[in-house]
Amino acid sequence: MIWSSKVSQTFVDRVQWICDELGMNADYLMACMAFETGESFSAAKRNPASSATGLIQFMASTAKSLGTTTSALARMADEDQLKYVYKYFLPFKGRLQSLEDHYMAILLPTAVGKPNDYDIFRASRAQYLANKGLDKNRDGKVTKAEAAAKVREKLEKGARYVREV
Repeated sequence: MIWSSKVSQTFVDRVQWICDELGMNADYLMACMAFETGESFSAAKRNPASSATGLIQFMASTAKSLGTTTSALARMADEDQLKYVYKYFLPFKGRLQSLEDHYMAILLPTAVGKPNDYDIFRASRAQYLANKGLDKNRDGKVTKAEAAAKVREKLEKGARYVREV
């Protein structure tokens, strides 16, 4: 599994279990978490510009819907927060086939299953302003593929960090 040398064996085992249970790709999930945590895989990682916290940058409202808080998530061991990663992804069971869909489940769940050229943010909306750095060709819109491009970079980079067996 990619990035496995950066986390504990327990973390690896739990990610594999989550992915086996939910029909997800473990390398894709690890790439998403590498991106969301700046490669730290830290449950305590916080976004300074929002309430986003943890392995998949849970928003406060999302944490509440999962029966917890971002403060509680930040205090958890990295391996323990994976319980909430599982709970978060449970509604997507069997639906996440591509790297882009894995990431859209985190960023914009309504884009799961849409084609990679699907526009997720447009210049006329506030969401675009918050994510305009993802607009690679600067055409005033962010496609699903553009949004996932940095996650794809983490997928490729993560191959350098595979645990020796």
